[in-house]
Amino acid sequence: MKSIAILTPYFGQWPEWFDLYLESCRSNSSVNWIFISDCSAPNNAPDNTRFIHTSFDDYKSLVSEKLGIKFNPSSAYKLCDLKPAYGYIHQELLKTYDFWGFGDIDVIYGDIRHFYTDELLAKYSSLSSHWDRVSGHLFLMKNSAIFREAFMQIPSWQQLLEDQKHHGIDESKFSKVFLRHKKYPAWLRKIYGLTDPLQRHAYFAEQYSTILSPQPWFDGQWQHPEEWIWKDGKLHNSTDNREFMYLHFMNWKSNTWLDKSRGETAAWDGLNTLNHVATGSAGKGFTINRTGFHPL
Repeated sequence: MKSIAILTPYFGQWPEWFDLYLESCRSNSSVNWIFISDCSAPNNAPDNTRFIHTSFDDYKSLVSEKLGIKFNPSSAYKLCDLKPAYGYIHQELLKTYDFWGFGDIDVIYGDIRHFYTDELLAKYSSLSSHWDRVSGHLFLMKNSAIFREAFMQIPSWQQLLEDQKHHGIDESKFSKVFLRHKKYPAWLRKIYGLTDPLQRHAYFAEQYSTILSPQPWFDGQWQHPEEWIWKDGKLHNSTDNREFMYLHFMNWKSNTWLDKSRGETAAWDGLNTLNHVATGSAGKGFTINRTGFHPL
């Protein structure tokens, strides 16, 4: 089985739903998560997780040294821009894995291996859960030098990382490394891909992970599911008779990326409590909806 590690530097405070997130990681026992953080490792963290404790200042110094730049952002949100470089920065941490990836923690995972099978990982070298761009909330790459260094093909990447401003490097700019000719006809894209190893074995398939995005659901409707159910490591919703790889609930949490057609206010904005699942009982299953997380 191809080994996978998902690397997540995170600084600040673990979110209210973090134990539910970790429970969904626990059920993916053949995938590993590595967290680099100034937060304490949670009690009863899954065996397939590892927590490396460091300060944000020390981490910025490490990045600056590894990349040969001055990486000194005032906000940890700038780490989103750094995601494509994680494999290069932390290659020693990742050296035993076949694939490495980056992701977010405002997600709940279903059965990842049900979607990213060993057959798929043997055929493709990069995997995105969006059809048209790198998915910043979960993107996997083969652990080889060409993919660890792929971020260096982003024009002016040093200046972009040194800038305090968030540039969306992980999605908009990194996507062009793998989808250089996205607007060309399929047959022409295929020809171009034959000469570019980063394009030739790229698997960009829509997994419909992100609710309230500015695109229709897989059935062509603009109405997205409102009730999601996680149980026994599987993720479903109350509308569709199928499994999903993960739920990215960003647009319930915040209106930063909420399309205006979906409203002006995020559903969870102003809620005093999001996690209504008792500590230690997440393994029994829970639901996710506009009022937060609730026990089954």
